[in-house]
Formats: sequence, C-alpha cells, structure tokens
Amino acid sequence: MRLLLVEDEERLALALQRGLVAEGFVVDVRHDGHSGLNAARHGDYDALILDIMLPRMSGYDVVRTLRAEQVWLPVLMLSAKDGEYDQADGLDYGADDYLTKPFSFVVLLARLRALLRRGGAARAPVLTSGDIELDPSLREVRQGGETVPLSPRELTLLEYLMRNSERVIGKVELLDHVWDSAQDTDPNVVEVYVGYLRRKLGREAIRTVRGAGYTLRR
Repeated sequence: MRLLLVEDEERLALALQRGLVAEGFVVDVRHDGHSGLNAARHGDYDALILDIMLPRMSGYDVVRTLRAEQVWLPVLMLSAKDGEYDQADGLDYGADDYLTKPFSFVVLLARLRALLRRGGAARAPVLTSGDIELDPSLREVRQGGETVPLSPRELTLLEYLMRNSERVIGKVELLDHVWDSAQDTDPNVVEVYVGYLRRKLGREAIRTVRGAGYTLRR
C-alpha cells in the first residue's frame, strides 16, 4: 500500500518512513503543507499521515481543502497539539483519526491498519485469487488453508498484483507502487521478487506476459 507522509521534522519523517517501509508500505514524504496538498490531490495513495504545524500551510488547512475538493483520502493526523479542542478541530475539519506526539510506533501502525480497513468501500476485506487469500489488515497470506510466510516486500508485491488481477502490470508500474519511486531501483528487482513469490506460491501462480509484464493466473 502507498502512503503519503507530510511531516516537517526531517529526522522524525525519516524514522517513520524507514519503519513503515520495513512493514511493507511504500512511503512518499513531503515536508510542507503546500507540497503535501498537491501530492495528496494528484497521487495514488491509500492513506495520508499528516502533521498539523507545517510550513506554508497547516495540516488543518490541508485536510479542510481536500474535503472541500471531494478528495476522500483517509487521513491520520499527527501533532504535538494534544488539547481536546485541537483534536476536535482536526476531526471536524475532516481527519479520520488523530494521534498526539510523542506516540508509540506500534500504536501508529495499529491505528493506520484500522484506518485502511475503513478506507475504501471498494476494497475487499480479504483478497482472493484461486486458492490464495491475502488479508491486508492482518498482513497474512494463506494458500489452500495454510499460512505462507512472506517478507513485507513480497506481501506488498502480491497485494498489488491481486488488487489488479484483471490486467497485466508492467515493471515500471510495479516499481512505482511496490518500491520507493524516489530511489534509483534496478528494474530487475521485480523479476527477483516475482521469483521469490513463485517459489513460495508455485511457479504457475504468476504468469509472465512477454514484453508487457506480469499477471496472476486466474
């Protein structure tokens, strides 16, 4: 899943990005409200983690603008402002949840998973393809009733393939949604991870369409 993190404290933003990437998320970072708003408007994100006290534009104004423009991206607000009226303002402006600093990363993950479960009505609680089942909220994969242990990156790759099982997906798109698009990642890493998934799920689980990309076998 792809997240947008808008946080002006660069050390905190880097720590959060590293922790979320380790959990299998793809995370883009912005350090001011104006660029964060533009990214949220035009990016393909599953959720927004948004600080309140930001340069150029506050988090309050970012979420209020998104909602006024009918952008319903799930928003988790982070802030050192822990007053009850501060939290009420954030929720009233359109945030879906509010977490005060300092916070536990474990709690942040749990709140984020809950937010993503509520996120889009079009998202199935459990994804299925043949005998493969993937539960995004539990980050768990089962095949034929048996749990299949996957690394965070393998799970994210499989989830993207399952959410787009009706079409062939090219390497560039997979790199953009499963890996960090800001990094110079070798496109061959896609083949490597597809190979990992085939070893765990069976060689027939993922089909290669020569010159086009990959798709799950129905």
